Parts: sequence; C-alpha cells; structure tokens
Amino acid sequence: MSKIEKKYIAMHPNSQSLFQSGQQIFPSGVTHDIRAFRPFPIYVEKADKGKKWDVDNNELIDYIGGHGSLLLGHNRHEITTGVQEALTSGTHFGSSHSKEIEWANLVIDMVPCADNVRFTSSGTEATMMAIRLARAHTNREGVVKLSDHFHGWHDLVVGKEDAAQIYSPGVPKGYYDALTILQPNNIDLLADRLKKKDVAALILEPTGSHWGAHPLDIEYLRKANELTKETGTIFIMDEVITGFRMSKGGAQELYNLQPDLSTHAKILAGGLPGGCVAGKKEILQQIEFSDDSDWNDVKKIAHQGTYNANPISATAGTIALEIIRTGDDIERADNLSNQLILSLNQLFKDNKVRGRAWTVSSMWHLNFGYDNQKGLNELEQTHWIDKSPPEGVRPDLTLPLKWSLFNHGVDLFGTGGVLSSAHTDQDIDKTIAAFEKAIIDMRADGLSF
Repeated sequence: MSKIEKKYIAMHPNSQSLFQSGQQIFPSGVTHDIRAFRPFPIYVEKADKGKKWDVDNNELIDYIGGHGSLLLGHNRHEITTGVQEALTSGTHFGSSHSKEIEWANLVIDMVPCADNVRFTSSGTEATMMAIRLARAHTNREGVVKLSDHFHGWHDLVVGKEDAAQIYSPGVPKGYYDALTILQPNNIDLLADRLKKKDVAALILEPTGSHWGAHPLDIEYLRKANELTKETGTIFIMDEVITGFRMSKGGAQELYNLQPDLSTHAKILAGGLPGGCVAGKKEILQQIEFSDDSDWNDVKKIAHQGTYNANPISATAGTIALEIIRTGDDIERADNLSNQLILSLNQLFKDNKVRGRAWTVSSMWHLNFGYDNQKGLNELEQTHWIDKSPPEGVRPDLTLPLKWSLFNHGVDLFGTGGVLSSAHTDQDIDKTIAAFEKAIIDMRADGLSF
C-alpha cells in the first residue's frame, strides 16, 4: 500500500466506518456510480460556498458542485431563505401553483429554443420525454447519439458503439434496432445516417462527452444543426450541465445554435431535484389534451410525474435563474476557471509534469501523464483547440492523484471539476498548492509523469 493511500485511510476513519455500513445496504455501498471510490468514498457533513466538510472534519475545496448543479455555490443565501419560507406553506400540493408559471417563464425568457416547457424530476426523465416527443412528431423511430455522450441511464440512450456489444445489460436488444451510436466530430458519418430520413432525433452534449472531457468541434455542431434541418430530424441539445452555465441561455445561445428541443436539470432547479424539456411549441403540443377523443386516445403523449414542478424545487429554481439572469455569476465562475487553468499549466511546466489542464466555460479538465499536448502548446491558451482529443488522466495515476488531493483538501469531479461564483481567489491558490503537494507525494511514491 502506498504512503498516499495510507494517509487517505488515516485521515478518514469515520468515512470508512460509514462505508462499511453502506456496503450492507447499497450495491457497491453507494447511491450513484460516480461516488464509488477505492478503498472507500468520503462522506460529507456540510457545505458552504465553494467548500465542504466531511464527517472527519476535513475541509475540502469542492469541484463537484452538486454534480454541476451549483453554479451559485453551496448555501446561496437567497435560495436557502426562499426554500425555508416555501416549506412553511407545504412540500407538495398535488396541484398547479404560481411558482411553476414563474419558473417556466424564466426558462422561456432565457433559453432561445424555448416556446413551451414541460417540467420533469430529473435530466434522465427530460431526455426520455424529448426522445419520445421527437418520435411522435416525426413519426420516425431512429435515434442517433454520439459515442460516450451521457443522457441519463434509461434504455433509449445507453449502449456501446462497438458492434460486438452495442447493447447494455438489462436492455432488450431490440431497442438498438432504432439506435445508432456514432463517433463524434465525423460529419460525413452523421450525414450518411441522417440522409436516410428515418431518424427522429439527434441527441448530443454540446461541449462533447462528459461535459467537455472529449471536446466537440463547434463547426461539427453547426453542420449537425444544418443537417437536422435538411433531413427533418429533431435536434435535441442535452443542456443538463451546460444550461444556464455557459451563458444565460446555455450552449445554444453561446454557439448560436437552433435546437428543436433542449433538456435541462441541475442549475435549472437551483440545486434541488428538477428537470425540463424546452422547445418548439408544435413539438411539445404532442403532450396537450384535445377535445378530439381520438387524439387523446391515440396520438397524445402521456406524461405524469409525482414531483413535476414540485413547489420547493420551483422556488429554488426561480430564485437561482433570476440571480443568473440579472447578475454576473456566469462571468465570475468562468474567470475563476481560467485563472485556475493558467495557474495549473504554469505549475505543470515548472515541475516538468507531462500534462495540461483546459476549460470550457467554468468546467475544467485534466490531460495528465501524457505527452500529447497539441491542444495547449501555449500557456496562455485555456481551451483545447486541437482536433485530436485529449487522453485524460493516465489510469495508473488516477487514484493516487485523487487520494493525494483529498489529503490536501481538494475534491475533484471525476478528473476535473466545475467552478461556482462562490469560489474565491484563495480557493484557487489553495488548489494550486494542493496540486503541487500531490505532485511531490506521487513522485515520492515512485510514480513518474
């Protein structure tokens, strides 16, 4: 066992104990795949602004940010106060309420493609509904997604590009008769598939898979948008992470794209559970009731959901979106991310580390332990600009890097992170210091990079 891992275990005895309990009741001891960690994950007690504290009272600079839902940071006063007040009126009316109108109007005001909105309880539910809407509207069944792009865990969007095992366990193979998984950034492949005019929807993450870990070329995005219009294919932009983060109108506004539908969650609900489908009225009207009983029986898309537009989530979402709409939180988070990347790359250069960091808006990633640095030859460059994709963190370095960063007070989101407007310059400085200590620790344990 390495010195780094021994220190991690010694610093987190209460987390280790809780994990042992969790193993008895949860598969792999956790409630979300990304929280699985060896030898055990940390358990968090509280959070505030850009930090959180685990059950062993270790302070951590937080780059998970509620899985990307906390652009405004933990415990934003306006949100917590508003939610506390809303709770005194009840948690679930089982009826329509004024906050859902206010919330939806903000979405329509901010998101370019949004004529109508339908709320869901999560991003997964939002992509399920978007695909069903596209199929009903086009009377086609085919769906195209890009390899490794994430749209939730439901049957319609999971699987592998590899023809030897395109299916996922538990999903009938018949589902994949209508699903095509393509390599990103190859517009010819996409054009060949869409020209058959049997595809209902193209769904993708606008920054590339895993919120930009494998960047998607902007020109590819624009040509894909054009191809969908030419072939009558519904263009679904999955803005669950990018929405209200990359700009007030998300990636579609920043890149000047015209999706037919976009899916949202995370920031949408101010850090509480909630999602939505937003888009063209003529597509979302498939959910509408009609005086025509044949329509209601045969053509209308049914959509229920116990927690759709829950009043507490609606309250948090309304407050969060209004803050974002009128403030400079996006710009602040973006600037902090650029500051972090510039400092990290200088640190890597000074310490002869094979690697680079880069950012997309306030979402940052690492290329660590690899010589391929074509995308970031200049230290002042903060974006990945090369057409060849980054390789990520070398597998044998992933755990030691994360253990060591935990030991020095930093919690990554996978092998990167998201910034909030609540992070501070001091948080950035402490993060750079933690990376410097991690480099020393890892080399002391015999790792080369």
